[in-house]
Amino acid sequence: MILPVQRIVRTRIAEAVSALYGIAPDDPALAAIVVDVPPRRALGDLAVPLAFELARRLRKAPKIIAQDIAGQLGSLDGFARIEAANGYINFFLDRVHHLDAWLNRGGASAAATAEKAIVEHTAINPNKAAHIGHLRNAALGDAFGRLLRYRGRVVEIQNYIDDTGVQVADVAVGFRELEGKDLAGVREIADTTRFDYYCWDLYARVTEWYAADKDRLRIRSAALHDIERGGNETAAIAQLIADRIVRRHLETMARLNIGYDLLTWEGDILRLHFWTHAFEFLKRTGAVFLQTEGKLKGCWVMRIEDEAAPPAEAEAEQEGEGEEEQREKVIVRSDGTVTYVGKDMAYQLWKFGLLGRDFHYRPFASEHDKVLWSTTSDPTAADAAPAFGRASWVCNVIDTRQSYLQKLVKQALAALGYHEQAAHSVHYSYEMVALSHSTARELGYDTSIDADRPFVEVSGRKGLGVKADDLIDRLIDKASQEVARRNADLPAADVRRIAEAIGIAAVRYFMVKFSRGKVIVFDIDEALSFEGESGPYLQYAVVRANNIFNKLKERANLDEAAVSAALASTPTEPLTSDSEEAHEVWGLVLEAARLDEMVEQAVRMLELSVIAKYAFGLAQAFNGFYHRYPILNEERTDARIWRAAAVAYCRKQLTTALDLMGCSVPGRM
Repeated sequence: MILPVQRIVRTRIAEAVSALYGIAPDDPALAAIVVDVPPRRALGDLAVPLAFELARRLRKAPKIIAQDIAGQLGSLDGFARIEAANGYINFFLDRVHHLDAWLNRGGASAAATAEKAIVEHTAINPNKAAHIGHLRNAALGDAFGRLLRYRGRVVEIQNYIDDTGVQVADVAVGFRELEGKDLAGVREIADTTRFDYYCWDLYARVTEWYAADKDRLRIRSAALHDIERGGNETAAIAQLIADRIVRRHLETMARLNIGYDLLTWEGDILRLHFWTHAFEFLKRTGAVFLQTEGKLKGCWVMRIEDEAAPPAEAEAEQEGEGEEEQREKVIVRSDGTVTYVGKDMAYQLWKFGLLGRDFHYRPFASEHDKVLWSTTSDPTAADAAPAFGRASWVCNVIDTRQSYLQKLVKQALAALGYHEQAAHSVHYSYEMVALSHSTARELGYDTSIDADRPFVEVSGRKGLGVKADDLIDRLIDKASQEVARRNADLPAADVRRIAEAIGIAAVRYFMVKFSRGKVIVFDIDEALSFEGESGPYLQYAVVRANNIFNKLKERANLDEAAVSAALASTPTEPLTSDSEEAHEVWGLVLEAARLDEMVEQAVRMLELSVIAKYAFGLAQAFNGFYHRYPILNEERTDARIWRAAAVAYCRKQLTTALDLMGCSVPGRM
């Protein structure tokens, strides 16, 4: 992998510059030495332009400085040679050494760290089926956790369940007021129907019911108080709804290879008085204060810093509309109820181990010998669990509409004196998902309401949207048709299994290939394309590489292990000469070696599209190489061995890149 090589280059150059010019290694000029890729392979594999930065300081020409540094470096293990050219220091890697090392060892290049990172994602309201918009959150969050683990982080994946919120209350009201169901009646429906789909329709109906008579909102308010207080039938109905819907959500996400370590229930935060404890912290430090006059009189508010100023849509949440009131965020309303951001503050304090109290924990489910844990406020239901929370770094994956509230959470940490934790609180924001008109029509959506727009916007509240499972089923069905067409001899069960892998890769890759700040317009045909920038295109490249090795085994009894073992005794000219062929072979290897660099960049930038686009480019490079330099029909044994080694390493890296995005590789396509 390339990052360890870059670290060696930076370290040795810093040492050389210190020895030559007496510049301390911690000098800013040496603290972040840039390592570039030359525009042409003939110029080397890595290039360092440091001489240009030092020229004015040393009052020497960059060309002379580069020559001095290159001379001081001499020879380095793992490098064929080091040259100074036009002010650059160019490094040529020992191709044989690195291909052998990467092919046989590879893996993540970052050293493991005991510091824990918490990634919270998904957080679907447990009142109805998951929809297409939720898939982007879960796909981004799961992939980001995978990248952190790849870099050596200890990662804890959490899913926050808002079981006491208005959405669950609305469904409980719907069952009680619209359908006349008690707890037993709701349980019977949950046991005998596709419950998340049933609640999807009921939620839309109760929304219309409120709209018909605004006085009915008092019923919602009463239900919310009953749920928060507990110990009554409404609370029991809400608990049943949330539990059954969450289990359906978990099944949906499992189809996408998405799992969690901990489910955190908002009800437990309330029952264990996390907010009460956090509120005392905030009051003691003056982070919040009681407003005694104006429209916010009687509210506990936080003064908003300039960088956390609310956008126009957030101002509607304020109880007052005056300019001064807009500079204060209500944390506790005048009636004593806590706003959403208040609960988030308590939760964030707990994530960093700063709250001074903890949940109880119980097993919620298990899959593949892994226990999914859940918080509980009942000590009698608790079990011995791993240590949750107490992270050094927290990432909350929430859509861009929550940016304002996430800034307030950071502000609260800083106000309490936890500046390091505030700096390590990351909001991974993203934009919405819409549908292309053709996909909306294919899924049975009425597109006439968005006929004048370039995409079709969905709304779960109105019951207008695409359920996640319906979308996945449609993708798998269409993939099955294509797989069956290409593989007429394949049993139906195998066709289905391959189609599932293709369908999941299609949706997961589509959700991460765009910049997170871009609205996604999901299109089924684009996502499933075997030719375009898609998950199936990447899978097809790996399947093609697998087929090469299957045939190599049949024809020459050569598998990857045999190819790797043969490298030591095979002439190196097809890899090390100055021929176009050798540069192409090495170029494929070097591009594949950049995976760890791309992971580092994606994490630093909070931009998973970096990985998606890199993987697509690598698949394109492999396919181009495959057509220009065949392996199976190559008569020269040495060329066949080195080409096969390059393909083996490329296959390895592409498979890893797919796995980082939650995609598997089917046996056939």
